[in-house]
Amino acid sequence: MLTPEADIPVDAALVAALIAAQHPDLAGPLKLVADGWDNVIYRLGDDLAVRVPRRTVAAQLIANEQAWLPALAGRLPVAVPVPVRVGAPSDAFPWAWSIVRWLDGVDGADVSGAQRDPLAEPLAEFVAALHIPAPVGSSATDLLPVPVPHNPVRGVPLATREEPVRERIGRLADRHDVAPLVAVWERAVAAPLWDGPPIWLHGDLHPGNLLLSSAEPRRLAAVIDFGDLTAGDPATDLATAWLTFEPDARARFRTRLQQLAPIDDDTWTRAAGWAVSMGTALAAHSDDNPRMAALGRHALTQLAHPA
Repeated sequence: MLTPEADIPVDAALVAALIAAQHPDLAGPLKLVADGWDNVIYRLGDDLAVRVPRRTVAAQLIANEQAWLPALAGRLPVAVPVPVRVGAPSDAFPWAWSIVRWLDGVDGADVSGAQRDPLAEPLAEFVAALHIPAPVGSSATDLLPVPVPHNPVRGVPLATREEPVRERIGRLADRHDVAPLVAVWERAVAAPLWDGPPIWLHGDLHPGNLLLSSAEPRRLAAVIDFGDLTAGDPATDLATAWLTFEPDARARFRTRLQQLAPIDDDTWTRAAGWAVSMGTALAAHSDDNPRMAALGRHALTQLAHPA
């Protein structure tokens, strides 16, 4: 399958017009740097980037980032794309959009799994810093910016993802040995549910949302794309152990996380299930995107060794 089509095509002319209408002091040269499933990103001059949703389902994701990233950024150990300006819905474009600081770095999807190995401990430290209980409003007087974002496909019980995951596994059966995926998935779905408070989640912690330093050894320079930000089962984000790393680094990631925020075996089992969910999505829906398809293949290979 292919990347979903845009509900509204977002080109440089549209982005320039939006900036001119709402933030004319920031007008400058635009360069397309990403055209993903949900958002289009243009670099604006040297120091800024513009993040614009391309699909209706992504519109609320930008609003979630605008509401919550400023509050979360201060506790995180690496840079994140906090909006510096907010674009409001208008007659020219019906959804919110953001201007953020340009974050330099090498895309984690553009290097090999072995080159991502040095990220094991820093990414564990990021996850531990983010994974705190989300605020739960109890009355109309609670001073929350907006409700904690609800996400129907992240942080939820794995059983709710049974149908799409099984469908994707079936579709991939002619290209991959899916028996290990089925085994991992079934163990994960059978594991006890998360019974703690809803935990803040990045929601989409794969290598394409990690920026690495350009110099060797690689370091974690930034974590980007918080569009799936939500709260729920921390196992969702721990899927990055298979999405990002090879076995040795995966073990180091888990060891460092245990030192900072102990993870029980059931949560780790569910995390492997989340890696099946996300890895099959990448593998099955990226026929026109070699970069994302490669991430999917990496995850499926790692899940053959789920420890």
